[in-house]
Amino acid sequence: MLENSLVRLAVIEDGEKIIEMLKNNAKWMQDHGINQWQYLLNGGDDEEILEAIKQKETYILLNNEKLIGTFTLSTTQSEWDKHIFGEDPDGDSMYLHRLAVLPAFIGKGLGKEILRWIEDNVSTDKTYLKLDCVADNSKLNQFYCANGFHYIGETDQHSKFQKKF
Repeated sequence: MLENSLVRLAVIEDGEKIIEMLKNNAKWMQDHGINQWQYLLNGGDDEEILEAIKQKETYILLNNEKLIGTFTLSTTQSEWDKHIFGEDPDGDSMYLHRLAVLPAFIGKGLGKEILRWIEDNVSTDKTYLKLDCVADNSKLNQFYCANGFHYIGETDQHSKFQKKF
């Protein structure tokens, strides 16, 4: 699927589309009984999303110029990362946030391909790629385990995962 798509850094002009996509995904999850990202529906992360774009940490996936996916990679810990994972005094981790694909692409392997793209294309001196997700979202937890991430615990009902680069 990625062979027909383009992954690139997002630019500020992409911001509204990314926020709209994330809110649509949050609404889709709500409609399907998945308790994840509900805070996005009320603009809960809009400023952080735009800031991550400005910091050149957000990527988009385009297929025929249509936004079909997005993710954010940060080389520094956010306050959320510190809360979930604790301080990273060695600075040896990169953090993956807001990995999302359009609902029409869920279950078609696109998420797996994005994770592989990150491993193959992101140059880093970091040792680990870390992420968190809602602990009671069993399908998402299984997805990360199936893609080589190791479960390292839970904080505030969020599963913590890491994978060695």
